[in-house]
Amino acid sequence: MAPKPKGGGGSRGDRPGGKGSGAESRDARRAANLKGGKAARDARRAEGGRKGNKPPAPGAPDPRGEGYWGDQRGPDYWKARKAGKIPPPSAAGRDDAAGPGRRRGPGGKPGGRPPKGGASSGRDDRGPRRDDRGPRREDRAGADAPPLPRDMALEGQLLYGRNAVHEVLRADRRTVRALYATSATASAEEWLEGEDVRLADADALTTLAGSPDHQGVVAAVDPYPYVELAELLAVPSPLIVALDEVQDPQNLGAIARTAECVGATGMIICRHRAAEVTPAAVKASAGATEHLKVVQARNLADALAEAKEGGAWVYGAAGREAGAVDYTQPDYTGGMVLVMGAEGTGLRPRVASTCDALVALPLRGRLDSLNVGAASAALLYAILQQRDRVDRGT
Repeated sequence: MAPKPKGGGGSRGDRPGGKGSGAESRDARRAANLKGGKAARDARRAEGGRKGNKPPAPGAPDPRGEGYWGDQRGPDYWKARKAGKIPPPSAAGRDDAAGPGRRRGPGGKPGGRPPKGGASSGRDDRGPRRDDRGPRREDRAGADAPPLPRDMALEGQLLYGRNAVHEVLRADRRTVRALYATSATASAEEWLEGEDVRLADADALTTLAGSPDHQGVVAAVDPYPYVELAELLAVPSPLIVALDEVQDPQNLGAIARTAECVGATGMIICRHRAAEVTPAAVKASAGATEHLKVVQARNLADALAEAKEGGAWVYGAAGREAGAVDYTQPDYTGGMVLVMGAEGTGLRPRVASTCDALVALPLRGRLDSLNVGAASAALLYAILQQRDRVDRGT
């Protein structure tokens, strides 16, 4: 028995219903294509038709559009068209070739739907359509920002958010060069009365602040005024919060807000690999950083050693696995520094070794840690409670 051909039978062109005409084999069609090229292939397709569409009679216009495979005008015609000897058909001729009752749409294709209003010019007789939804998203994002004042320092900041701008005006620690607000915010906020407010729309403020969270007000201010550690240690019995490479400005702002609420003297942050007092941190702190003095230390371990030489005790927050004691055991009276580590890494070894003691909060649930902002709030209020109890003598 002869072996069965690969693929289970003859070629599709040899079988009835195969691609192309049934009487023509695939090898024959391939030989015809190679011998005659595109002209032979077009002639074969015109003879057999494609998908039931018969080509037009010789010399008749093609109703399916110029250049369609059924338009058999020959290579001489297209060479003359390319050389410019035969002009292209006009738009009216193309519309006539489309047949009666068929329109050409905006792209020139037959069968286009007429525009609303019935006008053939493509424009509504009722005039341009009104859009009450305002400018589109891409238009809003590209709104021009109001100009900044010329006397603004190069290192200045653009604070945004109602609480942040309000507190920078109350604290009066850095100069406000310009105030920008929407008309609604300027009329609703009493603390803006009497201020030189430059009105701008919300989209322009978004472009100016680089954030949509401006709440309708932006302030151009001088750079943040960091202080020296000696200024914090000069206060009797200071309460200082130190952050060991906390990189999230939201956490920095949350801790600064809690520290200011409990009456802390100030805060120490790292100069490198840590979040700074940026506009995002100021907004997250609800403006607390404008009242809280912040030190930017080049080396946190050296700054803690300086605080210890000034008579302050240093306590670091850590887990029980690091040998920390319960947070209620230490004596938090007098001058002290509470050191909080970054989430995920905690205190660095040299910083932890500089601390006089490590303290830990109890964890009774299934999770093994707290957010650094939540842990700071719990420890600071525990420290405040003990210090108030000692001050009252109870």
